Amino acid sequence: MTIVFRALSFLPLFILHTFGAVLGWVVFLSSKTYRQRFMANATQAGLGLAEIFLAVASAGRLVAELPRLWMGRAVVIHWQGEQHVEQALQAGRGIVFLTPHLGCFEITAQAYAQRYGQSGKPMTVLYRPPRKHWLGRLVGPARQRPGLYTAPASLAGVKQMLKALKNGECVGVLPDQVPPNHLGLWTPFFGKPAYTMTLSVRLAQQTGATILIAWGERLAWGRGYTVHVAPLEALLFDDLGRATEQINQAMEALIAQCPTQYLWAYDRYKQPRD
Repeated sequence: MTIVFRALSFLPLFILHTFGAVLGWVVFLSSKTYRQRFMANATQAGLGLAEIFLAVASAGRLVAELPRLWMGRAVVIHWQGEQHVEQALQAGRGIVFLTPHLGCFEITAQAYAQRYGQSGKPMTVLYRPPRKHWLGRLVGPARQRPGLYTAPASLAGVKQMLKALKNGECVGVLPDQVPPNHLGLWTPFFGKPAYTMTLSVRLAQQTGATILIAWGERLAWGRGYTVHVAPLEALLFDDLGRATEQINQAMEALIAQCPTQYLWAYDRYKQPRD
């Protein structure tokens, strides 16, 4: 599989995205479970058929672009809102980046590492190792690069992230990822209870870090990506439930800006594992 990924990494983004759009529809039409979850989540958020069809193709592009991002030459990256990153770095209290399953979430960490991480303020991203052994051997080295570190989704990983923030560095979290049982709260997400992690709130609460929202917009015709960064409104740290709800509301507003690039097939409303 590594050889296949290596070969695909030489292809232009346009070709990979075209193949990915086809792949997205093949999976959507061939898997009843995938299709039902995709449709249920998208309609729960109020998407129409036209937006759902575009999102199906976008999900395939998310997979097809990985060989290029993990193993290929650098892609074109534009920034919007980078002043928020620079202001937070100057403050020196560390940054908690919240990046939902929107657009290309791989590119946000890579873009930060390339522009800021190699100058002394690296980013540490929470990382759950794949269950497939071959995929773990592929993903692990691909996500480790200058200015970018990974932390396992465990107590040791949380300690690693706390240490990074206390050093004035950055961490990256997917706030719409379902955490294990007892590590989250049931909070509305597009009007339906979803088990939501409290980790980002606790990290900022314990360290005084700045919370920023970031996502990587996938540009049409393989023209690269735009990394969007925006501040998050002040959280009510004295009320963990309300603060977690604020984050979900912020993610809803962000997804509404480009719903066709959200990963609607993600099982957001599942029961947490023990």
